[in-house]
Amino acid sequence: MKLTGVYTAMVTPFKNGEVDYGRMEELVEEQIQAGVSGLVPVGTTGESPTITFEEHPKVIETVVSVAAGRCKVIAGTGANSTEEAVKLTKMAAQAGADATLQVTPYYNKPTQEGLYRHFTEIAEKAKLPVVLYNVPSRTGKEIDVSTIVRLSEHPGIVALKEASPNVDRVGHIINDCDITVLSGDDSLTMPRMSLGAEGVISVASNIVPEKIAQMVNAALEGDLREALRCQKELFPLFRDFTLETNPIPIKAAMAMAGKIEEEYRLPLCALSAENHDKLKNTLRWAGLLATAAS
Repeated sequence: MKLTGVYTAMVTPFKNGEVDYGRMEELVEEQIQAGVSGLVPVGTTGESPTITFEEHPKVIETVVSVAAGRCKVIAGTGANSTEEAVKLTKMAAQAGADATLQVTPYYNKPTQEGLYRHFTEIAEKAKLPVVLYNVPSRTGKEIDVSTIVRLSEHPGIVALKEASPNVDRVGHIINDCDITVLSGDDSLTMPRMSLGAEGVISVASNIVPEKIAQMVNAALEGDLREALRCQKELFPLFRDFTLETNPIPIKAAMAMAGKIEEEYRLPLCALSAENHDKLKNTLRWAGLLATAAS
């Protein structure tokens, strides 16, 4: 499996405390019409820590059913228990997902050998192509480059979502092994692609999918000038989508634009009033509130 382009890390819309599956179907269709390469439900942006075990496969099934083969679906099924990750991944495979996004186990902080065995066991037992997810700011543990090199030799491990602040890691990974790298941060997509990454798992594409696809496609086609123009245009959004913990700002932005209800599950909560005003001003500047009540 070759993964290139834009993969939207989808929000999970809630209404009155429940997953709003009807609105999720609408969001999936909007993304596909915008031309994204794929969708990533139940990841960090999809509030996976507070999605229940019963809701988890249903969200994936909803996305898969609407996508209907028109784009790839990479289901977030990671856990800090290998057994739980295998169970969730088998459920995603049964639902029809194309691949699984596997975050580095958090809190228990395994050794590099433990990480290697964790990801390998998921790939072998769940039988779904694995996209590794390195995000040390959330998990407290980084997948070393040497471990990624070892994992890349497994035929079931196909890609890496890289979200370490050390952009230079991409150069080392691309130089040392043959694994597809996708950026895990919108604002660092261009630097990472300049080193060999082949796309992004994007938060911002929840609200501006066409523009993110335009930037990434330009980079893939070698049109650096156009890609950098897009990056500059989008940067204020990238900046403000990190005002508070993801996915709080992107869900607030989508609510302002009339796409979802602004609803979270604790311990996540609404933006502060100050950051709400900053984000609203940026959305107005970007023309995203022009036709919606703001």
